[in-house]
Amino acid sequence: MSLYDIFLAPFADYGFMRRALIACLCLGLGSGPIGVFLMLRRMSLMGDAMSHAVLPGAAIGYLIAGSLSLTAMGLGGLIAGLSVALLSGLVSRMTVLQEDASFASFYLTSLALGVLIVSLRGSNIDLLHVLFGTILAIDAPALYQIGAITTLTLLALAVIYRPLVMECFDPGFLRAVGGRGPVYHFLFLLLVVLNLVASFQALGTLMAVGLMMLPAAVAQLWSRSLPAMMAIATATATASGYIGLIASYHLEFASGPTIIITASLIYGFSILFAPSGLARRFFPRPHLRG
Repeated sequence: MSLYDIFLAPFADYGFMRRALIACLCLGLGSGPIGVFLMLRRMSLMGDAMSHAVLPGAAIGYLIAGSLSLTAMGLGGLIAGLSVALLSGLVSRMTVLQEDASFASFYLTSLALGVLIVSLRGSNIDLLHVLFGTILAIDAPALYQIGAITTLTLLALAVIYRPLVMECFDPGFLRAVGGRGPVYHFLFLLLVVLNLVASFQALGTLMAVGLMMLPAAVAQLWSRSLPAMMAIATATATASGYIGLIASYHLEFASGPTIIITASLIYGFSILFAPSGLARRFFPRPHLRG
């Protein structure tokens, strides 16, 4: 078997593989930078909670459409994700609960409600598609939707980049100069939910946050510069998508989990050999002596 047969033939021969690869590229471009900001804001687990919160909205969209309509499920997931984010923030500000506790409570409720709705009206196959995604079944309309979300994400990040960075590192200064921190926080949450909706269509609700947080963790191990971290996270996410699709094709594995496992392997390699990894700690370089 030649290198062409291994790395290029699956995409040259099959349209569904090409669509899956383009979807992975779009998800990497959008989810990579969003994951970096989630990590810097110490909202990594909240991102996971919000990915599960998408499920009941997607399930209601499934019921209304009567099928696995990605447009209806995506719109329902967007509404559900934003609702959970807003309700969690409201509860944390009006009660003694911290925001992570309110997120956990709402996400568990949302996950159980979504699974219940799908299981009542659909089959086990439908439930598996919702939970684990169907990246190889992405059609042209779904691809356009993912591409539109990625484009909107990159444009929005370009517009709010400076105040978003300021809110991450020095929110007190942003308030002192009259910055609208809550507005930028809401816009960021909107971008998170939008990208989770895009990832949900490909990877399902259980793994939608995978291409956000694993590449972001890899990026933090290799760099301390924010632009470099965003570039590394994007490259890691897109590489994980490509390598995961190749591996799933030749080994006949499920594509979504293989993509996330690929990102996990890159993360494991980075833990060992990155400048901030374990190898540097256990085998430090000798200091220069004058």
